[in-house]
Order: sequence, then C-alpha cells, then structure tokens
Amino acid sequence: MSTTTAATTPAPTASAQAASARATSAYRAGLTLLIVAAVYEATARSGAFPPALLPTLPKVAATLWDLLLDGTMLEHAGYTMYRVLFGLALAVAVGLPLGILMGRMRSVENFCLPLASALMPIPSLAWVPIFILWFGLGNTVAILIVFYAALFPMLLNAWSGVRAVNPLWLRAAGAMGADERALFWKVIVPGASPFIITGLRQAFLRAWIAVVGAEMLAASDWGLGWVIFDAKEFLNADVMLASLVVIGLIGFVFERLVFGSIERATVMRWGMVRTAKS
Repeated sequence: MSTTTAATTPAPTASAQAASARATSAYRAGLTLLIVAAVYEATARSGAFPPALLPTLPKVAATLWDLLLDGTMLEHAGYTMYRVLFGLALAVAVGLPLGILMGRMRSVENFCLPLASALMPIPSLAWVPIFILWFGLGNTVAILIVFYAALFPMLLNAWSGVRAVNPLWLRAAGAMGADERALFWKVIVPGASPFIITGLRQAFLRAWIAVVGAEMLAASDWGLGWVIFDAKEFLNADVMLASLVVIGLIGFVFERLVFGSIERATVMRWGMVRTAKS
C-alpha cells in the first residue's frame, strides 16, 4: 500500500525545487549574518576596544537611521550609483561590441587581446593619481575608473561567448540561407548570451569595488566612499560602518537580485533551448 502511494505521489516541480533552494540559501545567509553580528556586538561590548573605534550595532543603526532621515546618506548613495551606472554603461557600450568583433574577426582579436591581457592585471585604482593629474578631482576620474574596471570582464566574456557558439549552428544557419545579420541576431547573440550576462555581472562587481576606492581618493565631495574617507578624519566609526552597510546592501541587491536573477533566467532558458535542439 505504501509502495503504491509513493509511486503515485507527484515529484516536486522545478519551480518548487528552485523556491526551496532559494529559501534554504536565504536561511543560511541570514544565520551567517546573525552569527557575525553577535560576535561583533560581543566584541564591541567587551571593552577590548574604545567605543569610539568599535561602536555597538544599536549605535551604528541609529546613525544610519539619522542619515537616512535627513537624506544625506541617500544623496551620497545617489552620487555613487550615478558614477557606477554611467561608467558601467560606457564599459558595456565599448566592451560588448568590441568583444563580439574579437570573436568574429581574427584581425581584431589579434590586435585587442594582447592589449587587454597587458592592461587587465593593472589595478584600476593604480590609475587614480594619473587620472587626477589629467582630469582633476571630481566625477570624471571616478567614472573613468569605473569604466576601466568594468571594461575587461565585459570584453573578455563577450569574446569567450562568441567563440563558444557551436560552429555547426553557424554552418547550418548559413546553409539555410541566413545572412550575416540573421546569424548575428538568431545564432550568435542567443548562443553568447550566458557569457554576456555573466560578464555584465562581473563588470558590475568590479565597478562597485572601484567606485568606492575612487571616491575615497578622487571625489571632491559626495559619494559613499567620500563619506568613509571624511569620517576617518573625525574618528566617526559609526558613520563609516553605516556607509559600509549601505554599500554592502546596494551591492547585494544588484549582484544577487538583479544580475543574478537575469543570469539564472538566461542560463535556464538557454539550457531548455539546447535540450530541445538535441
């Protein structure tokens, strides 16, 4: 009787399994954050460090709330997001088509790939002093640093995605009369899309890291990185930690909830298409 019941019980659907996996991941992440917060709070209240250097979590939360209420933190976050999105958009506008051209044209690849291999290992913040000499302080330097940091993940992932497209699909589409335009939109772009989305996600991560450092060094005013650097001069550790909370929260929302969701949806859709083709 139990065997019959087990046999007739429907298996969990893919959506239910995905929802369960997300719930488990969220639970583990929440548990980890709670443990880290408890350890931090215990250390802050132990007296091992002066309260001015290691404020308690309620103090940090109160400071963050005050900065949110008067709009200061939101304005700084707005400046940082403007610099990130502007620089990221420039990196996508340059890196995506150039990466596709590298994947399709051997001459472009031979010219650009050694250049990218030489420039990519240079940390983006190493360019800050040079950019300050060339462009002065302000938005221009921060946006250029973001552009430099985000360019190479976008470029190389687009190149890898185009190179990874199955040549059989290209030949089959060409045999059926597809021109270069149809090949690009119907075969190359869908085939390279998982790599492109991954490149966009990696580009945002590098851009988000770079903009905070650039704001600490080059921003004349405004920005989350500038808040941290300015608070250091007055030993306002609660302001610095509150800014770090905002930086981490915004980065998490974009990296996991925005780009992560797009990447998972693209990969799942591409996997279904490949299964159907096979």
